[in-house]
Amino acid sequence: MTIKVLLADDQALLRSAFRVLVDSEADMEVVGEASDGAEAVEQARAKGPDIVLMDIRMPGTDGFAATRAICSDPALEHVRVVMLTTFEIDEYVVQSLRAGASGFLGKGAEPEELLSAIRVAAAGEALLSPVATKGLIATFLAQSEGADAASGGYQAERLAALTGREREVLVQVAGGYSNDEIGERLEVSPLTVKTHVNRAMAKLGARDRAQLVVIAYETGLVRPRVE
Repeated sequence: MTIKVLLADDQALLRSAFRVLVDSEADMEVVGEASDGAEAVEQARAKGPDIVLMDIRMPGTDGFAATRAICSDPALEHVRVVMLTTFEIDEYVVQSLRAGASGFLGKGAEPEELLSAIRVAAAGEALLSPVATKGLIATFLAQSEGADAASGGYQAERLAALTGREREVLVQVAGGYSNDEIGERLEVSPLTVKTHVNRAMAKLGARDRAQLVVIAYETGLVRPRVE
């Protein structure tokens, strides 16, 4: 199956480079380009891509706003957004995930890393570059959520629908482990893990594993490690 990719970046030269790279792969195809966030949303609705490579800093509607618009549109439920930026700033990582992005990658990444990011996101996995570590994400999520103690009851209710095993799997997902790794750690098959992940996503209203990571920290199920 060919992965349909939409390129959203205000730099035409960079879009051209991405197009050549993506179109060189047998399992990928660029189906559209956008020079700002508003156009990215329009193109996503018109072209129905599987993946949007979204620049964060664009004139007018930025990448965060465009990602929120795409990820909140029921008609675009299948679309996954990978954020691209020159500046791998911790706050950007958190804002990207909160907006609904499935991944975050610096523009300085190697071509193979970018292609891998597309495939990983298309498969429904969470993608974070080495610089954007989950420890940093956890810290920022904890800081923002900890400011609102009144939300504790609501956050606990969000997890009430999960079974004990689903909670265990959610903890492992938040740790960045793959289905195979989780299977080994919990002594179950990867297929069983996938079933638990899918059920947790459905119960929590998560689009993908990246959103499960956010929910795990928001609800306090997982706490950031203090180094």
